[in-house]
Amino acid sequence: MSTPATETGDGRVEGDTTLAALSHASALFASFLGPILFLVLADDDDELVKQNAKNSLNFQIVIFAALMIAGVLSFVFIGLLLFPIIGIVDLALVLIATVKANDGQVYSYPYTPDIV
Repeated sequence: MSTPATETGDGRVEGDTTLAALSHASALFASFLGPILFLVLADDDDELVKQNAKNSLNFQIVIFAALMIAGVLSFVFIGLLLFPIIGIVDLALVLIATVKANDGQVYSYPYTPDIV
């Protein structure tokens, strides 16, 4: 099903690229649950899927926090402007991450700390 993760010369990691890409894409439909599911289902030796799932989960935690802040700020109408911006940023970065993971790269989202 998947091969052990090894670093290639061009910065790519060998592993199951389909599951790695789906770990990002699943966040569009199931915010936290998708990346958690792929993190649990990943083989023990498949670092490509594990790292991409962790990065996706970390980003979804940041997006959740941003949505909570926008929710509080919606009482002063600033949050109403932030909701669509957060949604567009989430969609764009998840699509970029999905393509990069499908190419065999471990994608790290910008300005996202390692929480998990």
